[in-house]
Amino acid sequence: MPAEWEPHLATYLVWPHNLDTWPGKFASVPTIFARIAAALVHFESVRILVPDATQMFDVREIIRAVSAVDGEPLRMDRIELLPIATNDSWIRDYGPIFLNRIAAGKDGPRQIAVDWRFNSWGGKYGACNLDDTVPQRLAEHYRFEVVEADMVLEGGSFDVNGDGLLLTTESCLLNGNRNPSMNRTEVEQNLRVYLGVERILWLGEGIAGDDTDGHVDDLARFTGTRTIVTVVEQDPADVNYAPLQDNLRRLRAMRNREGKPFTIATLPMPPPLYFDGVRLPASYANFYIANGVVLTPSFGCAADEVAQATLARLFPDRRVLAIPSVDLVWGLGAIHCLTMQHPVPSRVVA
Repeated sequence: MPAEWEPHLATYLVWPHNLDTWPGKFASVPTIFARIAAALVHFESVRILVPDATQMFDVREIIRAVSAVDGEPLRMDRIELLPIATNDSWIRDYGPIFLNRIAAGKDGPRQIAVDWRFNSWGGKYGACNLDDTVPQRLAEHYRFEVVEADMVLEGGSFDVNGDGLLLTTESCLLNGNRNPSMNRTEVEQNLRVYLGVERILWLGEGIAGDDTDGHVDDLARFTGTRTIVTVVEQDPADVNYAPLQDNLRRLRAMRNREGKPFTIATLPMPPPLYFDGVRLPASYANFYIANGVVLTPSFGCAADEVAQATLARLFPDRRVLAIPSVDLVWGLGAIHCLTMQHPVPSRVVA
């Protein structure tokens, strides 16, 4: 599986339509999606799934109303709208996971997509039948090959470095609400078989308010084959302090393929955000890496600048653009949760 920073053919989004996902905040969410799309099309194509063809005109008009990057012309020719019905917009967790085929001795397609089972984050919410069919629907449209994996797995629950290593959490992948009949060894074996990785690196718990049981894209991310950035909480009284310190200790003890420590960078946590007295999973680790750009959530606080400056140092060849995400995280997710990359097909030399 290619790392997220490797070249993209396109990014997939699912236009927001489920009012229950952002209770009381939905009215502002389409404009935020439009800002994400407008930022991305300056660098790569964007494929947006809409509930039906009747909404295509309105979606295009909302995107057109958003200013392009630095006032440059908005590349509407890079936006493709697809009438594919979904239950919700979190395509990171149910979309296709693309892999490039090893070149030596292999014929056939250069790229395949893995279709993992999706059960609405351990059965927490309502119907997810439409979401679970998205990889097959996209494969029918774009004619890529799909392999079905008999295992529940969400795309936000793991991260890869493109060099055989995968980062994930015990609290999510080993949770009994995903694959109750599988133990750690069996989970690891499936990850190796279906994602082409060699070694799994385990973190512990997720952040407070994360209804996914601890997705890694709110905790720690590869920013290079030997570099990982992780969020840390500075306030010892905060509920996130202890689990994030534990994850930081684990990361510092991990080794790359050469047996050397990773370079570990840190991102701050924003001040706590709440909805109805419940902590929201606001995290700067929920950034998205696209061609030439990194989209990072911002939460209207001083930590925004620190996070953006950190990501700019980690990605010197990309622009870092902030997307206001206070209303997005009301739905318990942010930018990475709402995007899925389609890497450029290529053969990896064995």
